[in-house]
Order: sequence, then C-alpha cells, then structure tokens
Amino acid sequence: MNYEQALDRAYDVLPDQPREAGERLSVPDPEGQTDGAFTRLTNLGAIADALSRESRHLHRAIQREFGTNGQFDGNEARYNGSFDVADFQAAIDAYIAEYVTCSECGLPDTVLKTEDGVDMLRCQACGAFRPVAKGGSSSQQHDQPTLEEGKTYEVKITGTGREGDGVAEKGKYTIFVSGAREGQVVDAYIESISGTLAFGRVQ
Repeated sequence: MNYEQALDRAYDVLPDQPREAGERLSVPDPEGQTDGAFTRLTNLGAIADALSRESRHLHRAIQREFGTNGQFDGNEARYNGSFDVADFQAAIDAYIAEYVTCSECGLPDTVLKTEDGVDMLRCQACGAFRPVAKGGSSSQQHDQPTLEEGKTYEVKITGTGREGDGVAEKGKYTIFVSGAREGQVVDAYIESISGTLAFGRVQ
C-alpha cells in the first residue's frame, strides 16, 4: 500500500468534520403579524424545525425573553403586546445561544435532553455538554454564585470528560475534576472558572 492509498484509508475512518456554524444552521427569518393587542409569530414551527427543537420549548423561551404572556397554537404563537421582527430575532438569537450552540466548539450540532431533572445540551460534534437555563433570567442566576475559585465542594461525579477527567454538575456549572472517576463522591478543589465551566482537582 503506497502513501496515497494509506492516506485515503485514514480519511475514510475519520469522522466527518463539521462545517462552520453558519453553514450548518439555516434559520428562517421571523414573520410577525399584529393582531390587536397581540403580535403573532406565524412561522414559529418552521424556526423550531430548523433548530431541531420543540416548538413549545421555543415559544416558552420567547415568552420569558419578552416578559409577557402568550398562546401557543402548533406552528404559530401570539404574544401580549406589540413586537416587531427585530424583537423576535433578538429573542431567537438568545435562544440559539443558550439552547442550541455548543459553548465549546460553537457548532449547532447539539441535542437537548433532560438528565436527572436538569436540561443538558450535548454536542454531537465535539462531545462537550453543559446545563442550560431552566426558567428565570440570567441576571437572577448570577445573583448567587454556586462556585468560587479557591474553595472546596463535595460533588458527585456523573460523567467522564474528553481528557479523562471526572465531570460533575453544581447549579449552572459543569465541573471537570482531575483524579476523579464516574460514580465517586469527592471533595473538589476549584482551581479556575470560565463562564459556566469550572476546573478542579480531588482535594
């Protein structure tokens, strides 16, 4: 087998490389329609389908973003108040950032699952995963930090990271704990925190 044949064979067994997020995610522009004291989003279902998410889940997230009540009717929804296309686009962009885009690789190749009562976003492209907001605003979540650098917390290791570290969840944080294995309960010393990711070691 010559070099070129060997190279072709190696490429055959490699997983497909994901394209850039902009190429992978094609979302229809929101279509709004004023209806008296309400504003309709007439293509909610098409947008949810493009994001591979449930229409009702997207509807509820838009309600929270607007801070208003609304009604969901399968493929469309209406919201109390007057909103324009830019308002809907901003709400959808916020939804994509929280519930669709992987915070590690930036790709939208994710699935949203509930695990032990926690909504988890798992990336099928790079293997990363993180908890997502479950109601309430991001400002409320930041009022009471659940982790601080330089402190030790007892956590249960529920998974294994790509580098072999144990993975635990605490509040909004995903903690990678070196020296820990799945199934253990350990005292984790937090060395650093980046966004909703924390890195520590067994104390």
